[in-house]
Order: sequence, then C-alpha cells, then structure tokens
Amino acid sequence: MDDRARVEELIGRPPRGAFDVVVRTAEGDPVVVRNAPFLGDGTPMPTRYYLVGTDLVRAVSRIEAVGGVRQSEADLDPADIADVHAAYEAERDAAIPTDHVGPRPSGGVGGTRQGVKCLHAHVAHLLAGGSDVVGEWTLARLGTDRGVLNGLQPPAPHVEEVAP
Repeated sequence: MDDRARVEELIGRPPRGAFDVVVRTAEGDPVVVRNAPFLGDGTPMPTRYYLVGTDLVRAVSRIEAVGGVRQSEADLDPADIADVHAAYEAERDAAIPTDHVGPRPSGGVGGTRQGVKCLHAHVAHLLAGGSDVVGEWTLARLGTDRGVLNGLQPPAPHVEEVAP
C-alpha cells in the first residue's frame, strides 16, 4: 500500500494536501507526516507535523482526555512554549517560496501563537526532530502506553526544496 492510501486509512479521510512521511514504525507504517505549507488550492496549512500512528494517537488522546492540554500549560513555562511556536513557525515558513504572494499559514504548533492547542501536534513535532517541551511533557506521561514508542524510526535528514 502506498503512503497516501495508508495515511488515508489511518486518519479516516483523504489527506487534504501534499505530505511526506517523516517518522515510521519499525515495520514501515507511517507515524508522523510533514505537511506542505499549502493545500493544493493554495489554502494555508498551519499544521506542519501531524500524528497519524493509530496507537500513539490513542495514547496521546488519553492524556488530552484527562486535561492534558490545560495541565501542560500549567506545568510549563509560557516562554518555553512560545519558543516552540516561534521555531515551528520559522521552520514552516522556510518551506514557503520567497516570492509567494497571497495568504500564508500563521501561528506555531497547530496554528496557535500562545499556549497549547493540541498535544498530538506537539508530539508529532518532537518526533520529527523538533525541540518541543510540550511534546516532551506529553511523552513523559505515557505511562503504560510508553511501548507505543518502541521501534519508531527517527526522521531521515531532509532538505526542503524551496523555489527562489
């Protein structure tokens, strides 16, 4: 099965834009995708990294379900969270051609500039190689779900081709 078909199966709908699989299980199944900054019609896509691995999505959902978003904001320094958003935004914006005209994606992780919107997006960012204190906070709370991280293949080095 090709990546696009497998990601569609994992998320339960067709992917809305172009993406690359950047983290896989040891068996090669997609876990994290890196989305293009724009959908095919030019609509901005603020979510650069998206968690698609079923077991990990469920595990992070359990943390969110018991108040993980609010608790992460209470536990972490807002300046550290803001730094994550700024780095995420800069990395995504670096993939946008310098001559791009029109709407642009905005915000940091999950399209937000402040606080925490989605633990899944932070975990995806961390696993894809980003420095993300919220992702670290989340993974530290996996408890008995910790095994979902076994055998994940780290992202391969990637050089984004950006049109001048």
